[in-house]
Amino acid sequence: MNRAWAVFKAHPYIGNILGYTTLFASADLIQQSMLGGKPAAGSTSEDSADVDWHQTARVATVGFCFHANFNYHWLRGLEKMLPGGGVKAVTGKVVVDQLIAGPLTISAFYIGLSLLENKNDPLEDWRQKFWTSYKVHIESAVNFAFVPPVARTVFLGGVALVFTVFLCHFRQHKIKARILQEIPSVTQMIRQPHVIQTL
Repeated sequence: MNRAWAVFKAHPYIGNILGYTTLFASADLIQQSMLGGKPAAGSTSEDSADVDWHQTARVATVGFCFHANFNYHWLRGLEKMLPGGGVKAVTGKVVVDQLIAGPLTISAFYIGLSLLENKNDPLEDWRQKFWTSYKVHIESAVNFAFVPPVARTVFLGGVALVFTVFLCHFRQHKIKARILQEIPSVTQMIRQPHVIQTL
C-alpha cells in the first residue's frame, strides 16, 4: 500500500486520469446493473438486462477527455489561487468551485454524451436535466475541507462515482415529479436550520 501511494505521489497526473476514467466507467456499470439503466438512444444492445458496453465506453470517454483532465488542473489551480485550509480559503474554494466547475462539468457530461450519441439536439438532455443535477452537486465542501491537495482529484473522483451514478441514472430515466419537487424543500431546510426543528 505504501509503495502504491509513493507511485501515486510521484505521478499524480497519470494516477488521477486513469482513476477518474475508471470511476466514470464503473458509475455507468453500476447504474446499468443495479439501477436498471436502459440503453441510450442509438445503442446496439437489444436486451436492457445486458450491459451496454457502448454506453459505458461513451461515459468513460467523457470522463477521460474532459472531467479527469479538467478536475486535475482545476483543483491545482484553485489551490494556488486560494491556498490553505482555513475557513476563509475553504469557503472561497467552495463558492468558486460551485459557480464555475459545477456548471462546466455537469454541462460537459450531458452535452458530451449527446454528441457521442450523435443526437440531433445535443442540448436537449442539458436543458431538461441541468438544474436538477446542479442542485445535487454538493461534494466540494467536504473535498476541500478534509482532503490534502495531493489526493483531492482522486477523492473527488470517488465522490463523483456516486454523483455520476446519479447522472447516468437520471439521464436514462425520468425521476418522479414528487422527488424533483422535494429537492427545493431539502435545500430550504439546509439554508434554514430552524425549519428542521419544527418537523
